Amino acid sequence: MRLFVQIPCLNEEQTLPEVLRTIPTKIAGIDQIEILVIDDGSDDATSEVARGFGVEHIVRHTQRMGLARSFRDGIDYALAHGADIVVNTDGDNQYPQSRIGDLVQPILRGEADIVVGDRQTAKIAHFSPFKKAMQKVGSGVVNVAAGTKLPDAASGFRAYSRTALMRLNIVTKFSYCMETIIQAGNKRLRIDSIKIDTNEKTRESRLFKNIFQHMAMSGMAIVRSYLMYKPHTVFAIPGCALAIIGAIPFARFLYYWLIGETDGHIQSLIFGTTSLVGALLCFALLVIADLQRSNRTLIEETLERIKTMQYPPS
Repeated sequence: MRLFVQIPCLNEEQTLPEVLRTIPTKIAGIDQIEILVIDDGSDDATSEVARGFGVEHIVRHTQRMGLARSFRDGIDYALAHGADIVVNTDGDNQYPQSRIGDLVQPILRGEADIVVGDRQTAKIAHFSPFKKAMQKVGSGVVNVAAGTKLPDAASGFRAYSRTALMRLNIVTKFSYCMETIIQAGNKRLRIDSIKIDTNEKTRESRLFKNIFQHMAMSGMAIVRSYLMYKPHTVFAIPGCALAIIGAIPFARFLYYWLIGETDGHIQSLIFGTTSLVGALLCFALLVIADLQRSNRTLIEETLERIKTMQYPPS
């Protein structure tokens, strides 16, 4: 059983040494532990520090590509080099690397395809009350979209089985965290979580400028992923609501027209017609989205077969 611990980095020469020092060298059930550093266009000595610690697997971007692309490139590299399990952690030493062994155990026991480290965000001292509330709300929205019950869906400290990685496909350019959970939940992959305590904060996040940008970008990723798998919820509910709202004034106008009293009721006809046109547009978008979902399913099945041929088991 071969485990790859991948570390996406952007200018992490100061914190990366502590991350590398604390990664376990032996884990029960794991035959080989490999460390993979993804240097996302750093302009410091991140890659040199990694090499100095004996890291043999380094993927370097010549310019910044973003966290999602770094994650995807790391996964491709790990699968190509025979990974059975991939653990993702951060180069800022936010996560306790000593818990990697616990993180992979549910996968080794065959109880999960993905395991997420629950940071217990309510206990994190440097999180403001607003950020804690938004983390809880965000996890709740993701759980609704994915059909899961994860307490911390935004955590990047995760373990993925080879089976899960072959079936997941990253589309967003911002962050993979929300998208992979929604995909995994809708693809009926088993997702588990373990409680962890995070390390002391070492720096501000480089993924976003402020909490509001993070909320906006995460919201877009959630909506996009939700549309891929549950277009009926997105379009059918407002479509039905608009149809009902439009039918009532339309029926009112029709009633008065039948009894010959059309004066003063033209606004009901206009409002009802507008609402019914809106409902028609929602149902038309639903048909298109449903066709897109079917097409995506076929494409993903093809991609999974291609990955099977491209990354044969070691």
